[in-house]
Amino acid sequence: VIMLLALVLIFGHTAGNAQSWLILGPIRIQPLEFTKLTIIVYLSAVFANKQEYINDLKRAIIPPILIVFFICFLIALQPDYGGILLILGTVSAIVLCSGISRKSMLKIALLGVVGVIIMLIVLLVTGQMATVFSPVRLARFTGFLHPFANQQGDGYQLVNSYLAIGTGGLSGEGLGQGIQKAGYLPESHTDFIMAVIAEELGFWGVLLVLGLLFFIIFQGLKIARRCNDPFGALLAIGISVMIGIQAFVNLGAVTGLLPITGVTLPFVSYGGSSLTLLLFAVGVLANISMFNKYEKKYKNKVTDPRELKNV
Repeated sequence: VIMLLALVLIFGHTAGNAQSWLILGPIRIQPLEFTKLTIIVYLSAVFANKQEYINDLKRAIIPPILIVFFICFLIALQPDYGGILLILGTVSAIVLCSGISRKSMLKIALLGVVGVIIMLIVLLVTGQMATVFSPVRLARFTGFLHPFANQQGDGYQLVNSYLAIGTGGLSGEGLGQGIQKAGYLPESHTDFIMAVIAEELGFWGVLLVLGLLFFIIFQGLKIARRCNDPFGALLAIGISVMIGIQAFVNLGAVTGLLPITGVTLPFVSYGGSSLTLLLFAVGVLANISMFNKYEKKYKNKVTDPRELKNV
């Protein structure tokens, strides 16, 4: 994954002011999407294997966290702030659920602040600060505060999102009958797909989509709670939180509660890399759930743990 993130900085394709894609013939790959699941698997395995000394920061926490910060630094060079937000949020959930004490949590928080400061200093020294935090990119963050102040500029996308949501009402304009997607609402097929759903299917359509997403997240956390294996439990937590944060950030951008960061809506937005990652992730959840059921079914029949693996 680190190699892919490095390659995308050299040979990557730029779209939406971010150099985030690798083009291999007819295939476009976004390494960030696969980075999310890779980090979840990596941290879950690391913390599961270090349960005996999980509060020893030097041995258990700091090494993997440094790797995560290095990966975030590579993503910041693209730049993709939304991706960094998702990764840090998911990593925080895994760390909090790994079994560490409150004292260790405080130390990790301080370490995170130091890491962000170091990252900013490196960007400043290397001359990348002006590129990463250019006025055009910062406008995506500040535009959501007062979108109607510049309706034809920074607030254009959010204003049209409001129009789509308001037009839909309770029952919507009808499937395929929305007009905002016909050139008025930018990125209507990816980041702002929920605005199109609100316009065409109304409040009830939005409620259905949110209900299905919540069901997947709830089932994932339920699987984690029932799992006796630390690795499986942390893996299920990481995947569930990743989907939840991604949905929250996307909906926040569509409704103007959060800055527009280019985060897609899980399972709904257009994007092959994103959908492939999510299907892999749900497959992992199903595997953990199946293992939990088999373990519960045979735990009273099998005395040797090695036999359980064969079952």
